[in-house]
Amino acid sequence: MRVISLFTLSILFAMNIFSQSRTTDRMPVAAGRFYAAGKESLTKDLSELFSSCTKTEFSGKVRAIITPHAGYVYSGKTAASAFSSIPKNTIFKNIFIIGSSHVMAFDGASVYNTGDYITPLGIMKVNIEIANQLKNSKSYFRFPPDAHGQEHSLEVQLPFIQYYFTTQPQIVPIIIGTNNKETIKLIAEALKPWFNDENLFVISSDFSHYPPYKEAVEVDRLTADALVSKKADSFLNTLSGNSSKSVSGLATSMCGWTSGLTLLYLVNNDPALEFKKISYCNSGDSPYGNKDEVVGYHAIALIESNSGNATRNQSAELSFTKAETNQLFTIARSSIRKMLYENIRYTVNPGTVPTNLKINMGAFVTLKIDGNLRGCIGRFISTEPLYEVVNQMAVASAFDDSRFSPLSIDEFEKVEIEISVIGPLKKINNISEIVLGKHGIYIKKDFRGGTMLPQVATENHWTLEQFLGYTSRDKAGLGWDGWKDAEILIYDTVVLEEKKK
Repeated sequence: MRVISLFTLSILFAMNIFSQSRTTDRMPVAAGRFYAAGKESLTKDLSELFSSCTKTEFSGKVRAIITPHAGYVYSGKTAASAFSSIPKNTIFKNIFIIGSSHVMAFDGASVYNTGDYITPLGIMKVNIEIANQLKNSKSYFRFPPDAHGQEHSLEVQLPFIQYYFTTQPQIVPIIIGTNNKETIKLIAEALKPWFNDENLFVISSDFSHYPPYKEAVEVDRLTADALVSKKADSFLNTLSGNSSKSVSGLATSMCGWTSGLTLLYLVNNDPALEFKKISYCNSGDSPYGNKDEVVGYHAIALIESNSGNATRNQSAELSFTKAETNQLFTIARSSIRKMLYENIRYTVNPGTVPTNLKINMGAFVTLKIDGNLRGCIGRFISTEPLYEVVNQMAVASAFDDSRFSPLSIDEFEKVEIEISVIGPLKKINNISEIVLGKHGIYIKKDFRGGTMLPQVATENHWTLEQFLGYTSRDKAGLGWDGWKDAEILIYDTVVLEEKKK
């Protein structure tokens, strides 16, 4: 099996047709190797794969799938079972296809923005607008499209999409080149605005590489169980644990683990989302493979329960005990004091933090003196626990708000702190859905965006039109009426006020 796998990987380096080409579109490099090159034979193969694969129906909506990218004779049936979990007439605005680079390493992600993807079944349209928005606004997405040239992991998913879905959406192809956990968090945070039920996320990855058959089954089970847990730390610990077992021949537990980690950071332990295993096999189950050195393949779906919106509303209306609230303000004041007097960051001992403050949520920290604004910075999407967001944003509000000079020692003694905990984002289609005083708004268009907290509208006695206008002009930089053709998202907040003695 190693010989076969090394041969298929070697084509990624041997073929340089795309890199020498100046054409805009990304031409196929895996056709004729990972799957049939002819349209008729490929269509026939796909028909057989979908007719014979495991069929699974879920009551909730499929938001993402994890699906293999090996040659169709090895993993095609498992991949078909992943796509089959989605009703074929489902209409998505976009399909984000995310894979980890097999070809080159780079400190970020490469999103393809120079044209469309081509397969023997035709053209897959790339959403250039989203791709450009990511590249123009986030430095860690500015890696060359050449990363896609010889990479097979995204390409092999496209024929499944073209054959299966009744309506063809646009795609956003993303190759991850880093294994830096902090950069992967940033990638997930950048993708968060599109991580909703209008779009499908396809994570392209095989599982264990080259252990014997029996050992592969066990390693792949452990890795899949860690993914299904929705806990990023458990997933990373499992990968490390698998490596430490010295399993014969095991090169990796999951070749696309960075893509899987991105999905976990997107899921952010959302109680409305649940992973479900669909099917499993490895190359030893194929008549073309052997059982001495195998590659594992899982099909896994991420499901949003039908009660997902209700669950989100409940999570947005978090309540905090008096002790939890006091601890958040202690963290905020301690972080400012530590930076002000010692010029070092305050470190919170996680062992002293209650579970409710370890939930990954966004937050804004607002500073006031005699009722007047003195600083306000926050993060309304977060891949970090609430207590750590408050720790970081308190310092940012005190020293990094460009509207004010850094907080002085004299001011620190007089400053009042307000913490706004941010609930999940929800895209709206009509401004009548905005409730003044309840909802914060986030307005974005192209690569510009800005937000205002709900209490800003009530404190200033604004009308809805003023709330939209000021946010559009002063925060998003789109002009007073810019909100009218922009995307608007709303979120709930829990506002905590410091009780001074």
